[in-house]
Amino acid sequence: MLSVLLACAAVVVRSDTTPVALAGVPLATATSSPTKDFVADSMVLEKSHRQLTLYYHGQEVRKYGVALGKNPVGDKLRRGDGRTPEGLFFIEGHNPQSKYHLSLRISYPDVAHRISAAKRGESAGGDIMIHGLPKAFAMIGALHRQQDWTEGCVAVTNEEIEEIWRAVPDGARILIKP
Repeated sequence: MLSVLLACAAVVVRSDTTPVALAGVPLATATSSPTKDFVADSMVLEKSHRQLTLYYHGQEVRKYGVALGKNPVGDKLRRGDGRTPEGLFFIEGHNPQSKYHLSLRISYPDVAHRISAAKRGESAGGDIMIHGLPKAFAMIGALHRQQDWTEGCVAVTNEEIEEIWRAVPDGARILIKP
């Protein structure tokens, strides 16, 4: 039922964003720091672990559990396949009018995905976002992660998308890994 009513979102960053400890700078993570004020310049989404990690200058600052497209294994091939894309993308914009509370647009499809889909005579799809939950399901909170339900997007709770929304600027890299 949830999968019928909800749809879309995805995001992540560079594979070489290994956390770096800076002398005298405390590492802030969702489990180690109650503050919600932080900045992130890149993200890595590990689809197989259902985990979105935010980084600032290569240092991990937050981790979030996520729900993905309802057919999560493999790269997105075409519109409607229910897959979350894989590759290096960028945040193209913030949408405060999202029907999923708030959303960040991911730069999918990139040139490679467009060319691949065109060779098959298909649409690569689009509108891949990192988003929260629709108003009717906001009370579900973290339980939404028990099932992959989006059309290819990356879903987090509304509180989490508010943190991500404030922390991640347009242009931030997002690497989506299998």
